[in-house]
Formats: sequence, C-alpha cells, structure tokens
Amino acid sequence: MSTTPRPEYPRPRLRRRGWASLNGTWQFAFDTPDFDRSIVVPFAYQSVLSGIGERALHDTVWYRRRFTRPDADRLILHFGAVDYAATIWVNDVEVARHVGGHTPFSVDITAVAPGGDNELVVRADDPATDCTLPRGKQTWKEKPDGIFYTATT
Repeated sequence: MSTTPRPEYPRPRLRRRGWASLNGTWQFAFDTPDFDRSIVVPFAYQSVLSGIGERALHDTVWYRRRFTRPDADRLILHFGAVDYAATIWVNDVEVARHVGGHTPFSVDITAVAPGGDNELVVRADDPATDCTLPRGKQTWKEKPDGIFYTATT
C-alpha cells in the first residue's frame, strides 16, 4: 500500500500509461518564499491532514518540490485546482499563470524540464478579504459563523 495520499489516477476514464502523482510532502511557506515548513499535498494548509492545520488567513502561499523527469516525449503538469490565482515555475522559468480557483488547468513543461532533477514552484494567491472573488460558502471573516465555513486555499 502506498504512503502517498490519494495515489489513484485522478480521472479514471482518461487513464494514461505514463503518469506520476506529485502528491506527498512538499516544502511550503506563507507569504514569502522562504520554504520554512513542509506540507502534505493535496491537502490545504488549514487541514490537519496537511501537517500544518493553521486557520489564520494568508493571502499568498508557496509550494516547492523537486522531481525527476520521467522518460517521456512530453511532460505535462495537471492541476485539479489552485485557489485562486496560480503562478508556476519550473527551474526558475515561469511556465504558467492561471486565474480561477475552481477550474483545472495543465501546462506543457517539456522544454524547461530536462532529464534528471528539476524544481517546481507554485505560488497561490487568494486574497482573504477580497469580496469580489467567488467564495461559495467560505467566509472572508477571521471566524466563520452562520452558514459559512473556514476558508481554504
């Protein structure tokens, strides 16, 4: 049995031969990219399962992970969602920006991820008090009440 959280292929109807999950332990930081913590992905930092479990609101969070490129013609990163806006770098090259915390997106990183060891960095921006962003039942208040629940990024 795998120790990686949620190791199953995320879209069973579209199964591919060559794929790898990047779920597991990543380096993590609040606000500035000093990467002074670890987080278990795919869980939000507010979740106890993430290994952090902090409820304080942060407008920006950072994720970093090293990976070895598999032997493949093309290398595509797929994100199920990043709330709310994401910037993605591979080996210090910005490869994508995405806005919309409820939608999946993919980016072809073949050209910037040579064989061997590579670095992936994700910045997620989710301004906690911006009432113009879609929130669903997440509250922008420090403490949830009524029908609202704790915000997650």
